[in-house]
Amino acid sequence: MTITVDQLARKIQGEVLGDREREISDAKGLLKATAEDVTFVADDQNLRMLNKCQAGVVLINAERLATAQQSMALNDTTFIVVVDPLTAFIETMKQFRPQRERPQIGVSPHAHVDPSATIGADTNIHPGAVIGADAVVGSGCDIHPGVVIGAGCRVGDQTTIHPHAVLYPEITVGNRVLIHANAVIGADGFGYRFEQGRFWKIPQLGTVRIDDDVEIGACTTIDRGMVGPTIVGEGTKLDNLVMIAHNCELGKHNAFVSQVGLAGSVTTGDYVRCAGQVGIADHVHLGTGCTLAAKAGVHKNIPEGQTHIGAPSGPIDEQFKIMMAFQKAPEMRTQLRQLDRQVTELTKQLTELRNQMSESLAEAAAA
Repeated sequence: MTITVDQLARKIQGEVLGDREREISDAKGLLKATAEDVTFVADDQNLRMLNKCQAGVVLINAERLATAQQSMALNDTTFIVVVDPLTAFIETMKQFRPQRERPQIGVSPHAHVDPSATIGADTNIHPGAVIGADAVVGSGCDIHPGVVIGAGCRVGDQTTIHPHAVLYPEITVGNRVLIHANAVIGADGFGYRFEQGRFWKIPQLGTVRIDDDVEIGACTTIDRGMVGPTIVGEGTKLDNLVMIAHNCELGKHNAFVSQVGLAGSVTTGDYVRCAGQVGIADHVHLGTGCTLAAKAGVHKNIPEGQTHIGAPSGPIDEQFKIMMAFQKAPEMRTQLRQLDRQVTELTKQLTELRNQMSESLAEAAAA
């Protein structure tokens, strides 16, 4: 499909500077857009790359417009000035990539729903899904093929669970939760005692509680607590391949990138951010608003609002000094070798001088 700049501007409530009748056929990223495409500038980094942009139409805010117009490569570019370019671009993409309508299939006869389970109104249970005894699934949910919801689980309203995700028995999931494919929630925590030369399993008799508006990525695992619940707080977003161990309690609006791993009984405040492959030792607390950079290895509590990097992790300013010192290590090694040779030579010379002085003193004493 194609639309004109004027039609798009009306939909996203933007002001046009340039050719209003120009036709647009797609929405693309800044460096991949062509003359028939629309793109956007959301920050100063995008703004610096505009001189390499070939897009016919650019969504931009008023503050960055003057700088953008100074680029010689953009003389033929049409601008649409909007308050929030990213939001406007998302709305634009929907014009070119319309989403399929949500199906209305109800409870498929090819799903297995225990007679004691309760299914809310306007909920879709797709073929191959399994709903256990005494489970409750709220209204407006989508339970996709191969999903297993164990006995006694509670799933809130407008929650979507994608194919082959598994909820072990007695798990609680809130409203508007999004669980992606192959996630596993409520498996036993990794708890053992080592006695008489072997590991003895500690019963994991707690549960998992997922609060409202949480998103759980594909192949992410959240273990059940040993005694109480493992908790994922409201609005928290977990990427694919994240591991949350037993008895962890995550605050509200945390964001963990792929391959983050939390050992048992980790707690966090609100608005905690962990970049990829962060590893956190057991019983550590991450303070509200703290940030952990990629591959940080955390073995002690992180104060509120701090940014830590490195393994073992430390405050960013300290770690940068250490990193700068490591970068100079080859040069320092060369200098140390030179100094070692100089010290050896000076020591040799000093020894020779001492020997000469001793001989001179001996000759003087003999005379």
